[in-house]
Amino acid sequence: MVRHFLDISDFSRSTLQGIIDDSIQRKAIAREARLAPGPLAGRTLAMIFDSPSTRTRISFDLAMRALGGDTIMLTGAEMQLGRGETIADTARVLSRYVDAIMIRTLDAAKVEELAANATIPVINGLTRRSHPCQVLADLMTMIERQGSTDGKTVAWTGSSSNVLVSWIHAAPRFGFRLKIAAPAEYAPDQDIIDRARSEGGEIELGDDPEEAVRGANCVVTDTWVSMGDTDGERRHNVLKPYQVSSRLMALADRDAIFMHCLPAHRGDEVEGAVMDGPQSVVWDEAENRLHVQKGILAWCFGEAGA
Repeated sequence: MVRHFLDISDFSRSTLQGIIDDSIQRKAIAREARLAPGPLAGRTLAMIFDSPSTRTRISFDLAMRALGGDTIMLTGAEMQLGRGETIADTARVLSRYVDAIMIRTLDAAKVEELAANATIPVINGLTRRSHPCQVLADLMTMIERQGSTDGKTVAWTGSSSNVLVSWIHAAPRFGFRLKIAAPAEYAPDQDIIDRARSEGGEIELGDDPEEAVRGANCVVTDTWVSMGDTDGERRHNVLKPYQVSSRLMALADRDAIFMHCLPAHRGDEVEGAVMDGPQSVVWDEAENRLHVQKGILAWCFGEAGA
């Protein structure tokens, strides 16, 4: 059976926890692993980018190489996709050439169609709908810093985004309470929340950032204007009260951590003093993207724990 990695909501906690545990183990032995043949020697990962990337591109490239494999970097514009070839036909061709595909595109339907027609693993590197690789790295960081996700409170303040959707997917699987503060016009879709609640997720949705952050163990935010958004000025005006400031962070648990998927805009969604302060773990998150990508790739190839 082909192992795709498309969304956190597709998996049980045991599978996701296994990937994180494997990622932590690979992080611990990263230096020694460079000297040994990797489990994915002879395998090739095709990386397709329809949208710009720093962390996704570098982390998947280095992760695949760290596991002994090779990568090919492609963009939709330089492939026949840019000239009308279907996603289905692209999936069938790439399945004959490479051993796995990672795709980063705003269109979630493209990822689903790619996976439906590929006979090799397909990994969702990001869509406008979700960002599972990022949130798995966030969960890994939270576990490293706080020991566990169980019983913790995660607060989100600001606009809904693909990252928030993956946090919502994770809530029923990792035993944390998710408190979301967002203005009504930029709140997550209710059906996504309802599904997570039906799976046992403890999720609260409101519009008061102070209420969301009060006593939280982890505070998370994202950029106010994401790829594809065209109402930047209005977003800045509406979301200004949701900025993660030092004053807002002071309402969280005294040992709380601050997370941001990056890139960040100091002075907009987060105050510079928070971004660069002692509670910020954003650089740990960024590093852990590399190690989580190793875990995801190893799982896709049936090499987790190897």
